[in-house]
Parts: sequence; C-alpha cells; structure tokens
Amino acid sequence: MSLIKSISGIRGTIGGKAGEGLTPIDVVKFTAAYGAWVLEKTGNSKIVIGRDARLSGEMVSKLVSATLQGLGIHVIDLGLSTTPTVELAVPAEKAGGGIILTASHNPIQWNALKLLNAKGEFISDAEGKDILEKAETEDFSFAEVKKLGAYTPIDDYLDCHIQHVLDLELVDVEAIKARGFKVVVDAVNSTGGIVVPKLLKALGVEVIEEMYCSPDGHFPHNPEPLPENLRDISQKLEKGNFDLGIVVDPDVDRLALINEDGSPFGEEYTLVAVADYVLSHTKGNTVSNLSSTRALRDVTEKRGGTYTAAAVGEVNVVSQMKAVDAVIGGEGNGGIIYPTSHYGRDALVGIGLFLTHLAKFGKSISRLRATYPNYYISKNKIELTPEINVDKILSEIREKYKKQPINDIDGVKIEFEKEWVHLRKSNTEPIIRIYAESDSESKAEHLAKKIMQDIKEVVSASLI
Repeated sequence: MSLIKSISGIRGTIGGKAGEGLTPIDVVKFTAAYGAWVLEKTGNSKIVIGRDARLSGEMVSKLVSATLQGLGIHVIDLGLSTTPTVELAVPAEKAGGGIILTASHNPIQWNALKLLNAKGEFISDAEGKDILEKAETEDFSFAEVKKLGAYTPIDDYLDCHIQHVLDLELVDVEAIKARGFKVVVDAVNSTGGIVVPKLLKALGVEVIEEMYCSPDGHFPHNPEPLPENLRDISQKLEKGNFDLGIVVDPDVDRLALINEDGSPFGEEYTLVAVADYVLSHTKGNTVSNLSSTRALRDVTEKRGGTYTAAAVGEVNVVSQMKAVDAVIGGEGNGGIIYPTSHYGRDALVGIGLFLTHLAKFGKSISRLRATYPNYYISKNKIELTPEINVDKILSEIREKYKKQPINDIDGVKIEFEKEWVHLRKSNTEPIIRIYAESDSESKAEHLAKKIMQDIKEVVSASLI
C-alpha cells in the first residue's frame, strides 16, 4: 500500500491501514484540513468537487462531500467530470476552492485529492504546506447540526466546458467541419469517454470511432498516454481509414495524438503544434518545464517570441507563464495551458485548437508533424541508497560542467549546442532522474549515459 502526502494534495492506493494507504480515514482527515483552510483563508463556504471514473471514485466522493458538509461547507458536486472542467467551475460558481478526485494517469488502484484555490488553479507550495500541517495536527473543527453544509449536484458542466471551447476565438468550427475528419478516440474508460466524443461532434468531426469510451473505471491498459500503452488505437489507425487518433488520460488534462498511419505524433509535440498555431495568430511568449522538448523554444523564437523554462510541476509552469505574460504554455506530457481559456492543463481546449490548426494546414497530421524540428528525449533514472547525498552529487555535476549554460531552479539542467540534459531528484524516492534531449535517439542516449557515468563516479568517490 502507498500513501503520498504532498503540497499538491494526497494520493495513494485504496485500502490497507490508515496512514499506509488511501483509506476513508485519510480522505476525511485531509479533506477536513483543506475545507478548514478554505474557510479560514477565503471566508467562502462553497467548494466544487468532481471526479474521474475510476472504481473508487464514488466512495471517495461521498466521503469528501460528507466531510465538507460536516464543516458547514456548501458542496457543488459535478459528479463524473474532468480536471479542467472543475477548474473552470470554481470561479464560475464563485467558490472558495475545488477538489478533483483523480489519480490522473496512475493505475486503477490509485486515487487522489487534487486541490484548487478560488481561481480554479492548483494551490501553491506554501498553501499546500499549511494544509498538510492542519491535517497532521488535526487543526479543524466541525459544524453544529443546524449549521451543516448543503449539497447541490450539477450535471451539465461538461456541456458548459464544450461550449467554452467552441466560443474560443482561435477555435474555427467551420474549418474543422469542412475537413470532414475521421477520428478514433481512446478515453481509457474514464470521463473522457463522455466528453471527448461530444466535443468532436460539436466541432463537426464527420466520423468518431470510440475505443474504451465507457466511463466504468475499468482501464483497458495502463492509463498513461505513452506509445507503449496505445497499441490498440495505433493498430486501428494503421489500417488507413482515419485521419488521426486522440488519446486522453483519465482526468482529461493530457492530450496525446496518433498519426493517420498509427505512428505517434509525439506527446512532447502536442504543445509544440498548438503553440505554433496560437503564436501564428497571437504574438507573445511561451513557457514549458525544464524537462520538455527544445522544439517549443525553436517554434517560439521563429514566431518572434521568447521561451522560458519553469521548474517541473504545473503550478510552477503557471507561475512562470504569469510572470512573462505567456500566451501559451504547458508541459511536454501533452499538457496544454492556454491563458485565454484558463490557467490549467486542458485536453479539450487542446483538441479544439489542434483540430483547427490541422484543418487550416490542409494536409495530413504526419505531414504537419514533419514541419517541426525533430528532437528525441531519453528518460532514465539512477537509484541511490538513502545515505547518499543527492544535493552534493548535483552540486559536483554542476561544477564539472560550469562552462556550459546551467539552469538550477529545479535540479540541474545543462545546455549544450543543440541538446540538453536535466538532472533532478525525486521528492518521493531515493533516485535521480536524468532526461537528455538531442536531434537523434542515439545522441540523446549517449548524452544520458555519459552523465550517468559522471554521477556514478561522483558516488564512488564519495564512498571512498
């Protein structure tokens, strides 16, 4: 069993003993701490909740709702929903915050509580620490019987979200309709199975082939939208009857695309393509995290903008986007953040913008992909024994490569001519993650292995 408490929320595997897995006791305790924090900081006694379709979702949702009501909070329950839908609903309902019940791309046994502020954005590090402290010290008290909170279910916010996408200026429904797209959708049997086909129909997509679109929580494959998990949709596209494939994760904040021949468009390139389209109409800056592809920088500079890298984590990307007034940003995991819509990763907004881009491009999705610089990322990790000082290792690597441009806002990222390597320690495991990017797979792997060897030499020297 696993239970991970972090500044962004609480996540874990269902079952086991309290404090060791995500049990009802843990859900109640953490929800109470968050609810008390919202009341204390905002004075607003309304909170929006929504969940993905995983098997434990209904049980966890009932616990969360009852706990918040017990604090005297009015619960707005969107039921089966998506992460970006809840993010949009919080300010729309003038709520003090929101809780999304989803473990995102984690397997079926996991669930989590993701926490939002009154803007519908993920809470900050400092706010997360306050809530963790409240949970640990049980610094909350419940309401008297005549002051219990109300409960209001609302079931039309997915439709509101679809309309929100259709209303975006850069989403051209007529252009999409004119192309007569034939699309396959893999929604991993979660809430994307409800909303993505409805969105595509509203956008005028001609043929929509649904794969795993029953929101019953029985994930047919690992729900992280990586190529190795998407063989079924790729095989369907290989037959040549469709223009593209669309894949979302269980809470619909990540978007992956499949070419018409079954090959991956590349999760890293979802943001690159959407940013290219947005920048062609709106001059400005872009942001992604340190571990995302250099291709976004290339596209941004070609369009006359400035690219900035942020620390890993959506809240860090959003903070940096606000700092540089970015017009588009996100993460290389298929996360599109479009400020004109809202400051959160949103696969539905990404679909609307991407299909417009592809429609106006006028050729196949593989031809569109070929217009962007080709980079390859090698992702690796080194497991370390607990006594090894990870910070010291990173410091020595930074010193070894001090003549190169270095970014150390989140671990150590070393820039070379047309390639980079990013080293960062895990917050939950004794490992160092090593991501390297170059213009060929072999070069990226060679660079990663070279840095990994440097790390091993530093570790060996420190143990002598």
